[in-house]
Amino acid sequence: MVTEQTAGAETKAPARRGFPVGPLVLLAVAAAALWGSSRMTWVTLTSADGLTEPRTDRLNGGVWFGALTPLALVLLASIAAVLATKGWLRRALGVLIALVAAVAAVPAFALLTNSGKIAERAAKLAELPARAQVGEATTSPLPAVLALLGALAAFAAGGLLARMPQETARLSGKYDNPVFRRAAATEQVTKRRDDTATQDPDSAQLSERVLWDALDAGTDPTEDAANPGARPEDRDGNGAGGRAH
Repeated sequence: MVTEQTAGAETKAPARRGFPVGPLVLLAVAAAALWGSSRMTWVTLTSADGLTEPRTDRLNGGVWFGALTPLALVLLASIAAVLATKGWLRRALGVLIALVAAVAAVPAFALLTNSGKIAERAAKLAELPARAQVGEATTSPLPAVLALLGALAAFAAGGLLARMPQETARLSGKYDNPVFRRAAATEQVTKRRDDTATQDPDSAQLSERVLWDALDAGTDPTEDAANPGARPEDRDGNGAGGRAH
């Protein structure tokens, strides 16, 4: 009976702790989108210098916006940072991620709205000789849209993290380290014992893992709070003997 009840409790525990699955998925999508966009052609430039054949330069996202690939790596690294933090640190990390997303969105938005001198910028990035004449600078909206979507996904992840409550879970050695686990089990057993002594009907059922961890820590989960050292069967036996007399 204990095994069945506690298995259900262990299954529901992660959901109650609010593991940040949504922000992590958004960060992974954002990093992949920015990295993919950095490998695609943003601007195609044609030029001629009058001495050689016309020249065509294809500028990918990494060239057009040099920080695009590093920003993708930053978002990828932030996944590990989210897993290793909680509380105000995680919320501060969410604000930083939102700022990174805003920076990543600027060049994509500028390209889609044809803001700035695209032909001049393309000629400079392509390192054309001084005598070269720019023929045409053609923009590709698809990689810019992809980068913009990635920035929006990162901004959404940052917003969710910034609003996340302090008690959300983090992935750390605390839940894998036997020392911390046994200490937590002892605390839960003590609280359960106190609730039983006060006849609290809302006290939670302990999981089988918690019971074993408490035993490993030297705490007997069957011990009576009012009569330390006594077990439930001892109390039942005394009660039965009293009734018999």
